[in-house]
Amino acid sequence: MADLGLPFHAISGLPNFRDLAGCPLPIQSHPGHTIKSGLIFRSAEPSRLTEDGVAALQDLNISHVYDLRSRTEIERYATGTREWSGAERVFVPVFLDEDYGPEAIAVRFKNYTAEGTEGFVEAYRGIWEAGTKPISTIISHLAKPDPSPLLIHCTAGKDRTGVICAFILSICGVDDQTIAREYALTEVGLGDFGDELLKAVTKIPELQENPEGAKRMLGAKPENMLAALKALREQHGSVEQYLVKYCGLSEDDLELVRKNLIVPSQ
Repeated sequence: MADLGLPFHAISGLPNFRDLAGCPLPIQSHPGHTIKSGLIFRSAEPSRLTEDGVAALQDLNISHVYDLRSRTEIERYATGTREWSGAERVFVPVFLDEDYGPEAIAVRFKNYTAEGTEGFVEAYRGIWEAGTKPISTIISHLAKPDPSPLLIHCTAGKDRTGVICAFILSICGVDDQTIAREYALTEVGLGDFGDELLKAVTKIPELQENPEGAKRMLGAKPENMLAALKALREQHGSVEQYLVKYCGLSEDDLELVRKNLIVPSQ
């Protein structure tokens, strides 16, 4: 397992903002190579960005902001949206509005709050089953010649964002242990915003009597991502096979992503 540093940027008003770069590739396949910096960023939702935060994002030349939330979710948590000059907000919800009704929420939250990894595996399975369009859209961006920098976010920048980022790293050859370690950085990145999210989710009726389950729901333990990647391969053979069969991407698309993202280590 690679030893990841802390790739966070201090962006005023934007928790959990970090560069997906710095994940080294296995020595056996790509000795001395890593993921390109300054191209793929991930974060929590950006509604609280300050003007200084916006200026910092503009300095990073982020051209597209991929918002994975549903409209219902944005309204439920009263987070709203945030747009700024130079960046296009692309609304690519993983779950459609009608998939975020009370019954669906209860089932999904029950999956997240269960002890062990099984709940997260099923929750993340729901993400890759419902999220073929946003996954295709984001990876297609990275398959363009000389792609521009992008930001991927949901609410916490943990689950939907984490699954998509895991797939991007996987097709580049990053090993599962390193992917899981990168995913777990969210527990550092959320900071005070994580406490605010915990207060918000414990107001949901299904979670009011289960505070420990709510904490588990907001966690980002490496074993959750490891189990999810194992389950995806058991179901689809590989991340690449899933992307080609269900997301409409081609082998050429995936090879272009590798060409754009894999660079020599400094």
